[in-house]
Amino acid sequence: MTILLYVGLFVASVVVTLAGCHLFTNAIEWLGKRLNISEGAVGSVFAAVGTTLPETSIPIIAIFFGAGREQMEVGLGAILGAPFMLSTLVLPILALLLLLYAKLGKRTATFKLNYGEVRVDISFFLISYALALTCAVIPSKLFHVAVAAVLLGMYVYYMKLKFSAEDEEGEGGGELEPLLFARRSSRPSYLVIGAQGIVGLLGLVGGAHLFVTAANSISAEMQVSPLILALLIAPLATELPEMSNSFLWLYRKKDRLAVGNVTGAMVFQGSIPVSVGLLGTEWTLGPTALATMVLAVLAMSLSLLQAVWSGHWRPWLLSGSALLYLGYTLFLYAHGS
Repeated sequence: MTILLYVGLFVASVVVTLAGCHLFTNAIEWLGKRLNISEGAVGSVFAAVGTTLPETSIPIIAIFFGAGREQMEVGLGAILGAPFMLSTLVLPILALLLLLYAKLGKRTATFKLNYGEVRVDISFFLISYALALTCAVIPSKLFHVAVAAVLLGMYVYYMKLKFSAEDEEGEGGGELEPLLFARRSSRPSYLVIGAQGIVGLLGLVGGAHLFVTAANSISAEMQVSPLILALLIAPLATELPEMSNSFLWLYRKKDRLAVGNVTGAMVFQGSIPVSVGLLGTEWTLGPTALATMVLAVLAMSLSLLQAVWSGHWRPWLLSGSALLYLGYTLFLYAHGS
């Protein structure tokens, strides 16, 4: 009966987190519209940041407000699990869906992207993660703080690039769901938008707190490492907003938004949550955590190489990165570590 209670708590944390994320994302998209921010920036920065807040709030709660090694591992797992899943699962699924949509006659089997933007996003992520990997072998707190400052500065520069970029022809005009707090209003006020954003943010924080509690309880009851739970289960739940948004955009032939939402989220994940980990922990990573970082770097390096070498992505080749996720998950399950 106890384990069912913990599972129920975990499910509740996922529901609260996703509900808060939906409210917050909807609010910031409307904020972008009211401020006349380009659709590209809304997709790769506003939407990406909004949908990555669950993964970001989990390590903040676990690291700065938790107690004990287990909660620290939950925080580190949430930080490292999201880029691992985005690079080895979400992007490959996008590629497979593209092939499926083409097979069904809904669209062509080629990504319609600005590959210059794609290369910029992946390059920012790879540089950030390379610095994070370097910190794992240099146990100097001063060095970690310096790298965290560099990562924060890089993300500010990345946002500047995105907000200064122009929309490509044919990419604008995407449908925007009515503001949830003012469905009948075609131009909701900043006050209502802000109120919805705050409620959504509170939901994110509350869901993250519930998840940390559930993760610790379930891992202790089932004798499963909380790090593994956070690496493989937390991202699967909290990446649902990115996945659902990107899948829908892909179906609507808005490839720039679909891919930008994922690659933009990776840039954020490789900068902001990593900085939280560098500042709030000793950043002492075991083989399991390091392996997820290496696999994420490998998957995105292959994606970057393909974009640079051929000038575009081949969906069947991009989908191959899913083998890294499946193989590593099976390895962890078999070894129970």
